[in-house]
Amino acid sequence: MKKLDGKRILMFVDDVYEDLELWYPKLRLAEEGARITVAGPEAKKIYRGKHGYPCKSDAALFSLNEPDFDALVIPGGFAPDQLRRVPKVRELTRQFQESGKLIAFICHAGWIPVSAGIVRGYSVTSTPGIMDDLVNAGASWTDEPVVCDRNFITSRRPDDLPDFCREIVRYLSER
Repeated sequence: MKKLDGKRILMFVDDVYEDLELWYPKLRLAEEGARITVAGPEAKKIYRGKHGYPCKSDAALFSLNEPDFDALVIPGGFAPDQLRRVPKVRELTRQFQESGKLIAFICHAGWIPVSAGIVRGYSVTSTPGIMDDLVNAGASWTDEPVVCDRNFITSRRPDDLPDFCREIVRYLSER
């Protein structure tokens, strides 16, 4: 039996996602037995990463419901700036928070929880480029490879992916 057997994880995608920040967690968590659903604005569309790597969405965001998942993992890149403008993305993110489920985000992905209005009172990290956004939204920011605070796991950049994924696996395997 694998550590994440039976766990269902939602990941967001749109064009200009950070290639490694989507693919590394997707493959690492699947390796531990998790079922990953990558959702974008359209189902079965191929989205291109910042470095050109393709990702075909499994589902359209609008067709999804939070109770069908155990965790939300949000990759960075510039896709989060587009996705945070989508009401369904903000709604799903708030619902994960209201249910107390894991929300893990890396690099620029913090834009989505900021726009969903859920970071106040949390300790987080991110790329320094969005530090002001997180602080102005009420979070406490620190420059660390990974920060775990209650149901949030956050990281700064692709170099932090081993720490980020290790903490996601730990968190979900303990629940």
